[in-house]
Amino acid sequence: MQAIILAAGMGKRLKELTNDVTKCMVKINDVTMIERMLSQLDNLNLNKIIIVIGYKGYKLKDFIKTLNVNTPIDFVEYKIYDKTNNIYSLFLAKDYLLNEDSLILESDLIFENGILEDLVNDPYPNLALVAKFESWMDGTVVTIDNQNNIMNFLSKNQFSFENIPNYYKTVNIYKFSKDFSNHYYVPFLEAYIQALGTNEYYEQVLKVISNLDESHIKVKKLVNKNWYEIDDIQDLNIAESIFASDDEKLSNFNSRYGGYWRYPHMLDFCYLVNPYFPPQSLIDELKSNFEILLESYPSGIEINSLLAAKYFGVHQNQICVGNGASELIKSLIEKVSNPNDNLGIVIPTFEEYSHRKNPDNIIAFTPTNNNFKYGVNDLISFFSDKNIGMLILINPDNPSGNYICKNDVLRLAKWADNNDITLIVDESFVDFEDIEENPSFLNQEILTNYPNLIIVKSISKSFGVPGLRLCILASNNLKLVDYIKKDVAIWNINSFGEFYLQIFEKYKSDYENGIVKFKRSRDKLEKELNSIKNLRVIPSQANYFMCEVFGEINSSKLSEILLNEYDILIKDLSSKIGCDGKSYIRLAVHDEKDNSVLINALKEILG
Repeated sequence: MQAIILAAGMGKRLKELTNDVTKCMVKINDVTMIERMLSQLDNLNLNKIIIVIGYKGYKLKDFIKTLNVNTPIDFVEYKIYDKTNNIYSLFLAKDYLLNEDSLILESDLIFENGILEDLVNDPYPNLALVAKFESWMDGTVVTIDNQNNIMNFLSKNQFSFENIPNYYKTVNIYKFSKDFSNHYYVPFLEAYIQALGTNEYYEQVLKVISNLDESHIKVKKLVNKNWYEIDDIQDLNIAESIFASDDEKLSNFNSRYGGYWRYPHMLDFCYLVNPYFPPQSLIDELKSNFEILLESYPSGIEINSLLAAKYFGVHQNQICVGNGASELIKSLIEKVSNPNDNLGIVIPTFEEYSHRKNPDNIIAFTPTNNNFKYGVNDLISFFSDKNIGMLILINPDNPSGNYICKNDVLRLAKWADNNDITLIVDESFVDFEDIEENPSFLNQEILTNYPNLIIVKSISKSFGVPGLRLCILASNNLKLVDYIKKDVAIWNINSFGEFYLQIFEKYKSDYENGIVKFKRSRDKLEKELNSIKNLRVIPSQANYFMCEVFGEINSSKLSEILLNEYDILIKDLSSKIGCDGKSYIRLAVHDEKDNSVLINALKEILG
């Protein structure tokens, strides 16, 4: 067997990265694509490797000669690469196809070790490597039957998003037998070029062959194996995350701060959502209005404030809608609070508030018990003799899940009023508590009675719609609310977020039912986590658990193993202020199916 690599393209979409080198000479995590591919092919004991070169081909040839590759390499030069397409690139290598069984690869691929071995060792002689179609994919798509025969190669006009569950994407790696090349592929390749020219793709020939009664080509499905096709700088960035070394992968993923739909095989137990809301009916309503929302300007901030006020039962001038909590927190801390005033916080905590303040103006209270539990008396006792202008209470707290009951928080609010301290209560997770009924402070009477009280609530976290970036701030300090409305952009919420605010009250009963389901899942997860060795679970009233990790595997190592070996992302808290370098993690609560995957992985790792 031999391998044929198509490496003649110009790689224009990689812009300046291919000004002086070929596309496959671009590096992913400090290793060029061609170097990695040749190393993987070199392990297959092939007779030879044929590389079709074109753009900057002399540089590629010189570079390959510096590599330690034992398999003999032939080069086929392609001089009109800028006027033709890859069908002609493969045509130039047709004589090689006629002489031996062949692997055919495009040079802009990166893939896991073992994929080529599986393809070569498969007894079927003619295979197209395919993967289940996912949102990030572009290029040739096929449909297959129950015997893994290719039913059709779909053109762009034939592609339908409604049928995505039935689609497979070609990985652009093929195995052709010598017999298949002689009797099918090469004759059809020559006829296709003669009829339609050289500015086509070689997959078009396979499309014609697949329509024969006996095409003799099947697919081999790629399952739970990583691969990526590099067309532009975004592809390069994603591939660097997927194929990072074990000790770099976690920091690489964490630095993205989301966007994890690009990694559909990964389970995200780091970011916090509601696994039981929104219901499919709400999603369908959003979908049905997609076009008009996409093409329409949203309303200004006052209209969105009206929509939020209607749902949460406060007055329009008491509430402001933000593009996520971060927008409102930035405005609140940087623009509203006095720069010289000290900010009181409890640590460990959600650090977006404190990051907006000069560290010299932070006064922090740290609970002295192992579970990071604290109450109002602890806060009043600690801060009574401290000079603070603003106090942050996240309730339930993040990451500890500590919860203070409503009447006690009202007592804290009264103390804050008496001492001219602004009290910010972040109740983003309050809907998940199960100690008391009606725990929310989003109440017109409460806001009116406590003028120094500010409520922040992330709709993303409670209602499971983080992609919409919605948060609200409410207070009877009307000047403050008005100032924030003027400080943020007038169109800070897009049309999709506005439409959600318009309709989500209709789904209130679904939300309440979802919260009931969530609490069952949380209770079950807590019991299962408590059964795992070397893991201490801190009871939580939120949609996550803070856990202490013991034994030889610390929290950082555990996080790395979960991501590298299980495709599970969790939050390592060891570097968080207030954790004192101890091994703590935070685990989001998902539905029972995902929770089970997490539990099984933790048991395998920790015992």
